[in-house]
Amino acid sequence: MRKPSGRLFAVTDSASAKTKAPSRIQQRNRSVILDAALEVFSSEGYRGATLDQIAKQAGLSKPNILYYFNGKEEIHVTLLNQLMTTWLDPLKEMNPNGDPIKEIIGYVHRKLDMAIELPRESRLFANEILQGAPRMGPHLTAGLKPLFDEQTAVITRWMDSGKIARSDPAHLLFSIWATTQHYADFAAQAEVLLPDSNAREQGARVFLDQIFTKLLTP
Repeated sequence: MRKPSGRLFAVTDSASAKTKAPSRIQQRNRSVILDAALEVFSSEGYRGATLDQIAKQAGLSKPNILYYFNGKEEIHVTLLNQLMTTWLDPLKEMNPNGDPIKEIIGYVHRKLDMAIELPRESRLFANEILQGAPRMGPHLTAGLKPLFDEQTAVITRWMDSGKIARSDPAHLLFSIWATTQHYADFAAQAEVLLPDSNAREQGARVFLDQIFTKLLTP
């Protein structure tokens, strides 16, 4: 990971730092800290991660970390807040007026692309859910649940009109999440079993197209 260049911002009172408009170096250092924390949280989980690990990964001192954030939990919550929008976008893009099979397969592709391109974010989300979503629970209720209900209703209408084969819409989405996020959350296993990354990613795309097209075709 690229380390920040130049002299680091001096440690002062954290409360006053957060009430002023952030300078360019403050924005840069916050970004460096969040990227480092994402690396640590995605590999160690929330409970296993420490501020010392984040500071080492960021190339900053622990007091520098505490200049920008009150502690580990605030950093973690900030990352989860940023992640939730990214997490919901692929499902939001499913067009109720589009071709149903193309729309669902497109969603599968977007989720697979996210797993490949943002594996740390996927593992951060998975670790939070495995702990019972203590920090993300409100986001799941206020953000994901209404969108999930809306899109499962769309899928139900497509099934009722005979445009796609009937199945359980909720479990259809669960299966898409499971089969795509696997390539991020279980990356260490997948990389050992299928070391060629290009073949692994292309094979996943072809296979997922096959199983979901067959499942959805009336």
